[in-house]
Amino acid sequence: MKQVVQNYKSGELAVLDVPVPGCKPGGVVVRSAYSLISTGTELMKVSEAGMSMLGKARSRPDQVAKVMQSVATNGVPATYRKVMGKLDSYTPLGYSLCGVVEQVGAGIDDVKVGDLVACAGNEHALHAELNWVPKNLYTPVPDGLAPRHAAFGTVGSIALQGVRQGEPRLGEVALVIGLGLIGQLVVQLLVASGARVVGADPDPARCELAERLGAAACGDPASAAVETAVAELTGGHGVDQVYLAAGGGSNQPVELAARLCRDRGRVVDIGKCRLDLPWNAYYEKELDVRFSRSYGPGRYDPEYELEGRDYPIGYVRWTERRNLACFLDLLARGSVDVEPLVSHIADFDDAVETYRRLKDGDLKAVAVLFRYPEQAAEADEPAAPAVTVPAVNVQRSPARAAKSPVRLAFVGAGNYATSMLLPHLAQREGVELSTVVTTTALSAANAQRKFGFAEATTDLDAVLGDKSVDAVFVVTRHSSHAELTRKALLAGKTVFVEKPLALTEDELAGVLAAVEESGNDRLQVGFNRRFAPLLQEARQRFGTRTGPANLRYLVNAGRLDHGSWYLQQGSEGSRFVGEGGHFIDTASWLLDADPVSVYATAPSGNEDLQVVLRYPDGSTATISYVTSGPSGFPKETLDLIADGRALRLDDFVRASVYGRKRWVSSRLPKARDKGQNAELAAFVKAVRTGGPMPVPLESLVATTAATLAVQAGLASGAPVTLARAR
Repeated sequence: MKQVVQNYKSGELAVLDVPVPGCKPGGVVVRSAYSLISTGTELMKVSEAGMSMLGKARSRPDQVAKVMQSVATNGVPATYRKVMGKLDSYTPLGYSLCGVVEQVGAGIDDVKVGDLVACAGNEHALHAELNWVPKNLYTPVPDGLAPRHAAFGTVGSIALQGVRQGEPRLGEVALVIGLGLIGQLVVQLLVASGARVVGADPDPARCELAERLGAAACGDPASAAVETAVAELTGGHGVDQVYLAAGGGSNQPVELAARLCRDRGRVVDIGKCRLDLPWNAYYEKELDVRFSRSYGPGRYDPEYELEGRDYPIGYVRWTERRNLACFLDLLARGSVDVEPLVSHIADFDDAVETYRRLKDGDLKAVAVLFRYPEQAAEADEPAAPAVTVPAVNVQRSPARAAKSPVRLAFVGAGNYATSMLLPHLAQREGVELSTVVTTTALSAANAQRKFGFAEATTDLDAVLGDKSVDAVFVVTRHSSHAELTRKALLAGKTVFVEKPLALTEDELAGVLAAVEESGNDRLQVGFNRRFAPLLQEARQRFGTRTGPANLRYLVNAGRLDHGSWYLQQGSEGSRFVGEGGHFIDTASWLLDADPVSVYATAPSGNEDLQVVLRYPDGSTATISYVTSGPSGFPKETLDLIADGRALRLDDFVRASVYGRKRWVSSRLPKARDKGQNAELAAFVKAVRTGGPMPVPLESLVATTAATLAVQAGLASGAPVTLARAR
């Protein structure tokens, strides 16, 4: 079998062929599916190995003390031979993995061959194809939890044990210093426990990630941002607890902890950082300094780890194995989300190159996973989920300019049509409302009377066959959009369909088949946010960007009234499929690209969603779609950050851009302009002139596919690739 090793003397990294481990009693042999690189602990070890002998000595004074003791006992020659022999040997790397049980040793009755388990230990959960793991260092993986997520079990246990040492209580405020892999997990665990969290890290990308994962505020510890956030959240008293998850030789984390902690607060050391405690600061506040020992009770106890002797639960509630199981349960229930932490997945055969890229800084990552051949594919999902973005293949028929006035027909006259579309069209010059089609005669008659339609009918075919009608609006229930759009395109009409365009991939393919068959690609979907004047101006003032962007979009959708047809998911699709295209389209328009992958997660038991979109240039857009928020809170808030500039939109009432100069719009009247009027003006102009449609069809298709991918991602629990058809 193959295993990743390192020569601590030379710093050489290699993937060696080594013997398969035997299956000893009291444990199991596990074939690895995924193993996690600890970008903190392991990279520190890799970096130390590349140092000179003097550098190694300076970095490990504890080992130097052992050497000096050996010199005193055994003499210089014997000690030299012993030290050099140990240095000039291959040592293993890795301590957190997930895999499949291949052999079961004597005395093991809680797992069987073929079971998926998460494993821990720097001698037993190594970056190797096979590992022997004793009973107290593995735990079964809950049903439905992806193996690559279960591979985080050990580092999750480290973070969990640290949080347990801090004893957070509901409503307390915590400061996490260092937002690397462990710090990001600590943030999520604290939020899950009911604490409010402030993060400190000099890397703005890590700060932004922590805020996405629940932190109230994050910032550079050298700036005033962290102190300001702590003061606001605590009324000036200071945080209840501080978690030191940083590494390195700086004493700044310890000093910052003393400055921002309240009187008699708690300071928990999780990472390996310098700990020169400023005596006066810690004494005057009587700070409680605690250490968190790795995965929890049992760590470094050979009787527990190797002999399988458990501690009685009545005396030791949380052992390292119970912590491991608890963290996996939190993952399975959606209380913690590790997918946003995965920066890169490398094939196991590329391990040496991956470490080199991490060490040299070519690969900037929070978490990196090794994926193992053959068994990994069997242990994980049968195939990476994907949604196809259909290609737009059409021999376009020449667009016909409409005579004035432009004659429009409406299919559907429900609440949205009568409140958000028809009022704008009824007042527009050069527009004639020709015919309204509804399923009930009375609703058609009401729309005719109120908006001045020339005719009202329940006969759709008559409208589609009327050559005097230039364009058809489809504003019906979601389940009928794709079929009505298809029919109207085949009839040669320009079509405006409210979102969504389609509820399934097959429906989307059917619409495009109608485009290809008819040569008619004159289609617009009602994605109106990109036409909002306030957002248009903010985008113009933000200017052209050169680097990747981070976009956050919070949608406080609110609850629906009981009985609303929007809740009929079996026939009308989910709420997000119904209106999520609005927000994906807005993000893609601001980022000037179509997404390449979608990751979606939802807490168990409600409709709240977190959707992460990735774009070709490395940009990301996070859409938080919340149905459980308060009614008085703004519905839509958006932030875009790139190239040292920021754009903010506050519910289509006010916008601002921060850069060299700051621009803030005047506050709009209470009636928010979300772009419907401008969108309709652009659509009518395209119909009248025969010019290009307001939004390219390729973009409409990509947004629809991304919206459908959200549902696929929720079902699979994995990122969904948006595969472009050729």
